[in-house]
Amino acid sequence: MAQKMSQFAWRTCVICVLVVFFLSSAVSAKSHVSDKKSIASYDAAQIEEELQHCPLVQALNEHKLASLPETASWTSKIFAVLFPGSPAVNALLATLYISGPPNFLLALCPPNIDPSSLSIMVAFAVGGLLGDTLFHLLPEIFLGEDSPEHARFVLVENNKNLLLGLGIMVGFLTFVAMDKTLRIATGGEGGHDHTHSHDSHDTAVTTGSSPGKGDKNGEVKKRKGKGVKHKDGDEKKEEINPSTKLGGYLNLIADFTHNITDGLALSSSFYASPTIGATTTVAVFFHEIPHEVGDFALLIQSGFSKNKAMGAQFVTAIGAFLGTFIGIAVQEFGGNTFTSSASSEVSRGLLGTGLSWGDMLLPFTAGTFLYVGTVAVIPELLETGKDKGVEIKKTLSQFAAIAAGAGIMLWISWS
Repeated sequence: MAQKMSQFAWRTCVICVLVVFFLSSAVSAKSHVSDKKSIASYDAAQIEEELQHCPLVQALNEHKLASLPETASWTSKIFAVLFPGSPAVNALLATLYISGPPNFLLALCPPNIDPSSLSIMVAFAVGGLLGDTLFHLLPEIFLGEDSPEHARFVLVENNKNLLLGLGIMVGFLTFVAMDKTLRIATGGEGGHDHTHSHDSHDTAVTTGSSPGKGDKNGEVKKRKGKGVKHKDGDEKKEEINPSTKLGGYLNLIADFTHNITDGLALSSSFYASPTIGATTTVAVFFHEIPHEVGDFALLIQSGFSKNKAMGAQFVTAIGAFLGTFIGIAVQEFGGNTFTSSASSEVSRGLLGTGLSWGDMLLPFTAGTFLYVGTVAVIPELLETGKDKGVEIKKTLSQFAAIAAGAGIMLWISWS
């Protein structure tokens, strides 16, 4: 009897252990599934926040804080004075900086300025634009901005990178389309450039001459054209080729559109980070000076007086403010996916990538900068004359200017 009771007790214990084991396994599996579901709902910001609790990451943060310089650099102090407000306010201030001074400088330009004399300044602007794109915009687009207080981590997402690359291509092709449209409208004489071809200048000065009748005849007529003093404005206007006048007006439209993209660039860069915004402002500013002078010279060649050409350039500057306001609206109302507390379906953003429409403005900006800094400007720097000695010196000067422009962009952000 005692032996039977003992066997029964053992069997009961075994059954209880098995029941407890299966129940604990079921609870563990359920908990594991719920953990997987909660992890899947995390966005990049939440994952980084959780990583900050890791002991190793906390040690990295302490080391980073200990390595910070005691005083801010003088460039940071200058940028803090120039851009003291919110991203929207700073973007508007930057638009004012890049629109006002370059246009006021036109008052110092003589009406007969030769745009080709700006090649060194154009080369400097190329270095600034490419430096800002390669050193600041592209790293910011794919990796994000560094934080001075804690370590940052990059969560690689293939589809997200593809969309960002698509945004860069859209920006690039947008300027291709604009440039091509202007060239078609002007019969191949337009396009986004800074020096503007000498052919348009010769056409504006030489009346009724055909470029195919010989160089000597053309030179004589150009010298005569420069020496003639017109008795009234009507005779001067008659000397302007109609296609050249059309090119001047179409160039104003292209300049207005180009300024809109400048405004988009400034707004998107300041919403990315203050440093990116400041460096983009510097790059656009140095680009605008030769650009505005070149457009000013083209308007003079198209029959505009100096005052009317300056006024037209100020009107096109409105496009920059328009682009800035559009960029601010997209950033503010485009749905920032990183701060959204909505459901996981909403927080995934564009095509489930975690990107918002506002996040696509910076890649678009990078694409436009790549076009302006390469396709639109580099061909002008490649133009050479017959005097090899002069061209070698000119080439060395241009490369030095490009290096200076890119070096400034690198130096501003180097820590």
